[in-house]
Amino acid sequence: PQPAEPPAEPEEEPGAWEETFKTHTDSKPYGPTSVGLDFSLPGFEHVYGIPEHADNLRLRPTEGGDPYRLYNLDVFQYEVFTPMALYGSVPLLLAHRPRLSLGLFWLNAAETWVDIGSNTAGKTLFGKLLDYMQGGGETPQTEVRWMSESGVIDVFLLLGPGPADVTAQYGRLTGTQALPPLFSLGYHQSRWNYQDEADVEAVERGFEEHELPLDVLWLDIEHADGKRYFTWDPAKFPNPRGMLERLAARKRRMVSIVDPHIKVDGGYRVHTELRARGLFVKTKDGNDYEGWCWPGSSAYPDFTNPEMREWWANMFAYDQYEGSTEALFTWNDMNEPSVFSGPEVTMHKDARHFGGWEHRELHNLYGLYVHKATAEGLIRRSGGRLRPFVLSRAFFAGSQRYGAVWTGDNTADWDHLRISIPMCLSFGLAGLAFCGADVGGFFQNPGAELQVRWYQAGAFQPFFRAHAHLDTARREPWLLSPEHLALVRAALRRRYALLPTWYTAFYHCHRQGIPVMRPLWMEFPDDPQTFAMDDQYMIDRVLLVHPVTEPGARGVNVYLPGEGEVWYNDETHEQHRAPQTLYVPVTLSTIPVFLRGGTVIPRQDRPRRSTEAMKSDPFTLYVALSPQGTAQGDLYLDDGVSFDYATKNAFLHRHFSFANGTLTSSSADPSGSMSSPAWLERVVILGVGRPESALLTTHDGSQTPLQFQHDPEHSVLTLRRPGVPMGADWSISLR
Repeated sequence: PQPAEPPAEPEEEPGAWEETFKTHTDSKPYGPTSVGLDFSLPGFEHVYGIPEHADNLRLRPTEGGDPYRLYNLDVFQYEVFTPMALYGSVPLLLAHRPRLSLGLFWLNAAETWVDIGSNTAGKTLFGKLLDYMQGGGETPQTEVRWMSESGVIDVFLLLGPGPADVTAQYGRLTGTQALPPLFSLGYHQSRWNYQDEADVEAVERGFEEHELPLDVLWLDIEHADGKRYFTWDPAKFPNPRGMLERLAARKRRMVSIVDPHIKVDGGYRVHTELRARGLFVKTKDGNDYEGWCWPGSSAYPDFTNPEMREWWANMFAYDQYEGSTEALFTWNDMNEPSVFSGPEVTMHKDARHFGGWEHRELHNLYGLYVHKATAEGLIRRSGGRLRPFVLSRAFFAGSQRYGAVWTGDNTADWDHLRISIPMCLSFGLAGLAFCGADVGGFFQNPGAELQVRWYQAGAFQPFFRAHAHLDTARREPWLLSPEHLALVRAALRRRYALLPTWYTAFYHCHRQGIPVMRPLWMEFPDDPQTFAMDDQYMIDRVLLVHPVTEPGARGVNVYLPGEGEVWYNDETHEQHRAPQTLYVPVTLSTIPVFLRGGTVIPRQDRPRRSTEAMKSDPFTLYVALSPQGTAQGDLYLDDGVSFDYATKNAFLHRHFSFANGTLTSSSADPSGSMSSPAWLERVVILGVGRPESALLTTHDGSQTPLQFQHDPEHSVLTLRRPGVPMGADWSISLR
């Protein structure tokens, strides 16, 4: 008999051992190395997460289209409602149904694709109902397929069972959001670029003259000498220290950009030192990897090398970063990394890192390492005493430990305003609580209505910064008409009045890993109406916000969730029973915000120029009663700048509770103590009848009757000047 033919070798996939993309070749020295795994989620039809994508909060089935891509890229004028890759990647997917939430964390920093399948996709509500009535119909099920170009399979299953349990479990794995310095929750004014010291002074003066609060002014790439980071243009910024000292004297701060591409220049200390130490990323042939970026020909520090991160952190010392002071903080842009001359505007996958790793293995980690080294530098320059503030464009799982992120180079149009909400909600679910979008849009020029609506929306997102492209018209708020300027001022003041609530929410997030800005289903996990909602959201558990994102809007439909709950309009204090969909008429001045019945919301209502100017200002407590006549809430206070809250327990965490006609203040965490000038100026109780009397009892037992005013139409009681310190125990009884 004939000897059996040896089995034919399977044909190689084209591109398995070498791949060409446009003019770029990827040598793939290890050949095909991909890994993948499929997960079935029976009973689930709502999945979320895997940022960053300019898409709805609820992820869509990808059958018949592209999968969601996770690959950090500098995308020029990105489109909305697409699964395309953007600046950052967190490979965490969450699934939710009534009574159960879970998470899948696929720990892999190589290029990753996520395919989502669903057996209910395309079925109408009527179709699902028909299935149900006929007793048939399969259980809804979602299929998730992860595919990464390289690496190993390393998956964490987060079993909840509640939404906050999943985010807390993820926080235990990757760290929770760093507690931001208080100033960074104020308003930030940026553009590419404020021209020189005189321009900076004029803009700062504009905020002063128009009585607009401002905490931080930003400088983009043109401030440096020929885009050599850690330097200042000697003609435009001859006296940076003096400029920073003037800002600090007005209780304001500055952020300057420090990007991770280093100009190839024998006369530039950063380049010569890193080259001499061999700390740049290498090509596959072992030479310094060079590509084109803002300064022209640039080399890329290898931030995966601990020695490189150490060197970088030391550059932020006051004697190394010339002209820097305590008032200067940092912005890391272009850290995907962006390489104008590279494939897809990023680094070649066969470039080599510390330890011989190829770039393809760890691409999505590069930005996190830049962010980490920069934050470490800002901590180190103060001897470990002061909290850093660093904004980063690229990110990965764990970037929340180092600071803030934003949605990158958006466009001045209504779709981009709209998409900023689901984008930030997705960031928050993936641990990145300190998120925002460029107010007004980075590219192009917003009309006045869009600019006002964007300020109103931005005032209710965690990171609040206006920013604009070099080629756009100037758009400081006072360049608007007086009517529109007044609306921007009102939005800014609402932000500042609510800073105690924002800061307390960030403390909860830092401690428990729960997002600050969160989807409704996290608070109302058994209400399917909320599962796909992403045009309204909660701030902590206390405020419901539905920004107006349509041009010419006359009204919005706001869904008020919660069986048997009550909500109060933040401006009129009108009461609304839930659950219901409420039509709210709006004018250009309206920001639909509702206080949740059963909560206590701390505010500081005196308008000031910055957060630091509010330090000794008194507080107002808004007590929004539940239908049962009860409420609970808390307030977190510390010095706003240092790590003393963690190292010396220098903080106050107060608990407020209203029951049986009595409002009580007690310590929520007796391990913390701090002297604070803060005192209580007013208490506003919503949903209460007129009492005969209001009696304040202080911790030593002494009693004082309080003056009050009652509005019977809205059932609002205002108690005047209790005058007690915020850190003290006291109670107020209504009789």
